[in-house]
Amino acid sequence: MSVAKSPWIDRYLRHLREERRYSPHTVENYARDLRRLCEAVGDDWSSVKVHDIRALVAKEHRQGAGSKTLQRLLSAIRGFFNYLIREGVADANPALDVRAPKSGRKLPGVLDVDQVARLLDLPGDEALVVRDRAILELFYSSGLRLAELVGLDLVDVDLGDAQLRVTGKGRKARDLPIGRHAVAALKAWLPMRAGLAAADEQALFVGQRGRRLGARAVQTRLARHAGLQGLDRRVHPHLLRHSFASHLLESSGDLRAVQELLGHADISTTQVYTHLDYQHLAKVYDAAHPRARRKPSS
Repeated sequence: MSVAKSPWIDRYLRHLREERRYSPHTVENYARDLRRLCEAVGDDWSSVKVHDIRALVAKEHRQGAGSKTLQRLLSAIRGFFNYLIREGVADANPALDVRAPKSGRKLPGVLDVDQVARLLDLPGDEALVVRDRAILELFYSSGLRLAELVGLDLVDVDLGDAQLRVTGKGRKARDLPIGRHAVAALKAWLPMRAGLAAADEQALFVGQRGRRLGARAVQTRLARHAGLQGLDRRVHPHLLRHSFASHLLESSGDLRAVQELLGHADISTTQVYTHLDYQHLAKVYDAAHPRARRKPSS
């Protein structure tokens, strides 16, 4: 992938892919970010200054880029210049003290329990419907990211112990429980998979051609099923992940456990990502805090 005729960017992207083992999606995003940098300042990296980076961020902000996009842009630039310093191409990191404009963090929506039940109640017993039912049950049972689900192989699933091994961000593996409904759905899918999968295919979920199911196909099928089941909103894999976390946290109140299940390195990510309504929090506070308990009325 050649990016704005800069061999050092090409080398850095290769470093991310081969040494750091970044996902293809992340590398693609960083490539776009660094292309914008190269177009703005050229490729004489030793001459890039702090004001050049601030000017680029300001320009992107004026053109409508949000805080999260700008934070990723700065992350890509900082990582790139750290690499250049390591290689002796640059002496300093001009993006080190540049910050993106702050904006409120918007929580994604959540399906309620009845909506999830309606979505999972897919009619039909043909192979692709049975497969999709297993996919949906697994999303909601284990809170998987889309990339984690499509990356699953047969060896990652142990239905006897109702356990799943997932490789998440940063190539970090974690073991997750599988709910009984998801176990039943997977048991129904596996015999049908055997009739579809190519002889050398290791993927848990395959398409009609017998090869690993892609992320876009999962998104398309999920949206289609949501429409057929009468859900009047856009439904996507991340919404099911968020619903999993929200329902589990509302029932258990165990933020640390939800953090582990989601594979979040920082619990602050879980606090923002999950959803608890104020009444539930107030009830927990009133029941648990010594100075919150109200005196009985006389």
